[in-house]
Amino acid sequence: MAGGGVGSRRKLNLRPKLCSFGTLAPWVVHSIYSFTVTGERDLCYISVFPFMLWRMLHDQIWISLSRYRTAKGNNLIVDRSLEFEQVDRERNWDDQILLNWILFYIGYWVLDIAKKMPSWRADGMLYIFLLHAGPVEFLYYWFHRALHHHFLYSRYHSHHHSSIVTEPITSVIHPFAEHIVYFLLFAIPVVTTVLTQTGSLLAIAIYITYIDLMNNMGHCNFEVIPKWVFAAFPPLKYLMYTPSYHSLHHTQFRTNYALFMPFYDCIYGTMDKSTESLYETSLQRPGDTPDVVHLTHLTTPQSIYHLRLGFASIASEPLTSKWYLFVMWPVTLWSMIMAWVYGQTFVIERNTFQKLKLQTWAIPRYTIHYLLKWQRQPINKLIEEAILEAEAKGIRVVSLGLLNQGPFNRNGEIYLDKHPKLKVKVVDGSSLAVAVVLNSIPKGTSEVIFRGWPCKIAYSVVSTLCHKGIQVTTIRKDEYEKLKRALTEEEANNLVLSAKTCNQKIWLVGEDMTESEQYMASKGALFIPFSQFPPKRARRDCLYLNTPALVAPKSYGNLHSCENWLPRRVLSAWRVAGIVHALEGWDVNECGGTLFDVDKVWEASLQHGFRPFLTLA
Repeated sequence: MAGGGVGSRRKLNLRPKLCSFGTLAPWVVHSIYSFTVTGERDLCYISVFPFMLWRMLHDQIWISLSRYRTAKGNNLIVDRSLEFEQVDRERNWDDQILLNWILFYIGYWVLDIAKKMPSWRADGMLYIFLLHAGPVEFLYYWFHRALHHHFLYSRYHSHHHSSIVTEPITSVIHPFAEHIVYFLLFAIPVVTTVLTQTGSLLAIAIYITYIDLMNNMGHCNFEVIPKWVFAAFPPLKYLMYTPSYHSLHHTQFRTNYALFMPFYDCIYGTMDKSTESLYETSLQRPGDTPDVVHLTHLTTPQSIYHLRLGFASIASEPLTSKWYLFVMWPVTLWSMIMAWVYGQTFVIERNTFQKLKLQTWAIPRYTIHYLLKWQRQPINKLIEEAILEAEAKGIRVVSLGLLNQGPFNRNGEIYLDKHPKLKVKVVDGSSLAVAVVLNSIPKGTSEVIFRGWPCKIAYSVVSTLCHKGIQVTTIRKDEYEKLKRALTEEEANNLVLSAKTCNQKIWLVGEDMTESEQYMASKGALFIPFSQFPPKRARRDCLYLNTPALVAPKSYGNLHSCENWLPRRVLSAWRVAGIVHALEGWDVNECGGTLFDVDKVWEASLQHGFRPFLTLA
């Protein structure tokens, strides 16, 4: 089957990183061996490895914080869409750290005087920052201005400026030649203090952390420096830039060239005239009040890394189990404990479509929690609190994704029973999911196999098919009896029970379909899921569609992460249903046993630019 206009999947290329780690491994192993076995207690040598790990952690903290704050919208500086193209361009942000890692080890062996460096010297710390404020900032300013000359800009620096909406990692996205120049510039204070024997491990670590901090802060796209800081010490505005200060450089290009200290822009007249006003505006910008909220939750233990707030490159690909994440099991375990303890939903994504502002909120619970009976009441409370929060904020629609709607809360109906005067509309999205499943069945189909636990969507799909005269065969007696009770006498004539090997080519399946049942299908069979979660694939000689979903229009903004296992720019039917509900202004709830007009919601979705997604999973 042909795709629905979705970009091809891009697999993360780990080969360069593995080669880099392979190059570094001898140094790392030798430093540990020398420190623990031979007794050569050289703190300088042994500290390179943990310090580089700290730099990666520091950067990742800024990435997650920036994405969380920009999702909320408060103090936002540039309110434009960030796309997959930028995520792909910036996915190798840690290459700069790996390069520095190699250069640090080389520098250690070349400069004998660096060996046995003391842990701390206050005078060396002072010299480092004086050298930074003088030679480093001055040379960087003029080098940066030179990079904006059309000859160098088109060949080098334009790569960095491709990102108008900056993220912390944008700060280190440069061509290789630029990285070398920046390393040499920042090496001036370090090498000088080492050669004059005034350097120390802690001073160098503080200086490099300062560089990372300022780089990340300057590109985070939300204003973080309060006014009282500059009011308490006015000269600081010449010694420390703000995120809005550097953001103007990415939107205006020919102003605000300074590295971290605006002093040099003031001297040479290149400070942007709107610097102060943008700073004030950004500080006063409130958080967004969305029109539609999609309420989801964490799935697998590793899904914490797949969130938009987690690893950007992983979030930009469909959710799959990755071998290199298993080595992070301590972090994974810690995140699960924190999710268990944390008692509030949190914002994970912010989008725009037509005149609507959209947000995705996550319940801090994993799929396993929803399967535990004793956890259902606490989960229901979290969902209820999220709906009440949406009500208080004046949000128009809340759509319930994944397991946030199901038999344990009657597809969201219990919240309406408890709060009958709610103005916010609660949508479980079943009608659109039914429409997607029905329109995924090839035309001319006369019989299908049904295998899955009967639910609201299953009853509606089976009823519609039987009403159209299409024979529906079930392979389990309990499912047959449940479905038959929900059908009219005429529809029930097209429902058949058969436990034998099945020759039908179309299978409607739920996530609980077993491997042995999949092997009952004939070669080339098409499995069409109707459930929120996809079944585990067992056959390579059969075809599997994704769970009910649609392709988002190109005008759907700020979409640069994948929704669970779905490909890029593909949204689940349950999520799209809430958006369409708000666009159409339908003043009804869709939850409990209520099913909205299937044909009406399908046509409305197509009219608003959503397209069927029929690409194989």
